[in-house]
Amino acid sequence: MVGVSGILEARSLYRFFHAGDDETLALQGVSLSLAPGDVVAVTGPSGSGKSTLLACLAGLDEPDGGTVELAGERLSRRPEEERARLRGRSIGMLYQESNLVGHLSLEANVALAQRLSATDTGADWRREVLESCGVARRAHALPNQLSGGELARGGLAVALAADPAVVLADEPTGELDEDSASRIVDLLRARADGGTAVLVVTHSPDVAARADRRLSLRDGRVAE
Repeated sequence: MVGVSGILEARSLYRFFHAGDDETLALQGVSLSLAPGDVVAVTGPSGSGKSTLLACLAGLDEPDGGTVELAGERLSRRPEEERARLRGRSIGMLYQESNLVGHLSLEANVALAQRLSATDTGADWRREVLESCGVARRAHALPNQLSGGELARGGLAVALAADPAVVLADEPTGELDEDSASRIVDLLRARADGGTAVLVVTHSPDVAARADRRLSLRDGRVAE
């Protein structure tokens, strides 16, 4: 097990994919623990299992073996409706591609994420999160009116809409220039300093270097 008992616990995760007679072992006994205030970077080459791990941690995919617990409740081996409820309440997802719905303004995107999470964070929190992500002045802009850095920060605002205990980020800086990438990492670090657990899947050595610890995957296993 990596780390100590935390808000998000994965124990001996296995995930297999079949294509005809071929079997791909995407995860092979991966364990980790994410505690409040942690920033953990998951690194490894393409095909090492990083995105599969993220999907299992979020309850978007079911592991074939092992368990995931979120805030003391089992997330795996539950109906999708229950996983979605737990995910909406406690996990914010940040993707390399924008989190934003194209025909809605940035503020409306955050409001939609609040409604979908079924949490009552309210208008004050919506304004606060837009301000903290540095996009409050662009609140009424559509996604196609935002720069790349603004899109990334707007996506983070959507991920934070329900004030989640955990943020899971998949290559959040992959398409950004150095300054914009650094700002996203600063924002994630600020969230962690406030007690949020943050896990970032990344190919960037600079992003990984700013994490508290690193989990390196290779061929679906934790690399020593």
